Amino acid sequence: MLSLLSSDSSLLSLLFLFLIPCLFITSYIGFPVFLLKLIGLIKIKAARDNEKRDEGTYVVREDGLQRELMPRHVAFILDGNRRWAKRAGLTTSQGHEAGAKRLIDIADLCFELGVHTVSAFAFSTENWGRDKVSEVRVSVIGNKTKIPESLLKEIHEIEEATKGYKNKHLIMAVDYSGKFDIMHACKSLVKKSEKGLIREEDVDEALIERELLTNCSDFPSPDLMIRTSGEQRISNFFLWQLAYTELFYSPVLWPDFDKDKLLEALASYQSRERRFGCRV
Repeated sequence: MLSLLSSDSSLLSLLFLFLIPCLFITSYIGFPVFLLKLIGLIKIKAARDNEKRDEGTYVVREDGLQRELMPRHVAFILDGNRRWAKRAGLTTSQGHEAGAKRLIDIADLCFELGVHTVSAFAFSTENWGRDKVSEVRVSVIGNKTKIPESLLKEIHEIEEATKGYKNKHLIMAVDYSGKFDIMHACKSLVKKSEKGLIREEDVDEALIERELLTNCSDFPSPDLMIRTSGEQRISNFFLWQLAYTELFYSPVLWPDFDKDKLLEALASYQSRERRFGCRV
């Protein structure tokens, strides 16, 4: 899952070009070999971004949307990269590359529209951009026991470098599952109970939420979850956090999920009456 880096959308784009899509080689997320052909693309993109850095940020204005009703946290399940590649006669790697580019565009647009947090399920990170000039906080959550030490160091560095930023947050779920998240929280509570730090009567929803991996966010529960490719399930993603989330399923494959599709999802969200479990 992901949240982008930089008040300047060009830096957001640069970061995401360093994020390599995962291949599901186990029940969790595996780490593929870095695609060497992306290096040239990264260099070209970085050069172009440097040229554009002083042009200012383009402000998206859409009459059909109300900024005050914009979701604070939008979560994405990026589904359909492989099928998109197959239909186009491309390789799986090219499909994931197209998906990464699409994520750049969509995350940029979300932040321009006023969304605070963007999370994406699921990408792995083989390489990280080292540009520390940014205004987007980046957090990586998931089962980090399987991540190589060299990559853990990179994750720690980018989290530390951006932890002070408040208004834009990118959450990346790497080797993440909702069941693992809840189990991790339960184990933490048991350990605290054994140490006498909490009692049975202390355990409530708020306490459990503080133990979940999304406790890094000011808005841990998504207001809107978007899944592409026509699949209508959450696939072990944010099982606790999605309890009252509005769900939007798009029939298009992720690389084809463009601005119009995002606006359609946001308009659908704003037209709904959120009840948070209350009956009317």
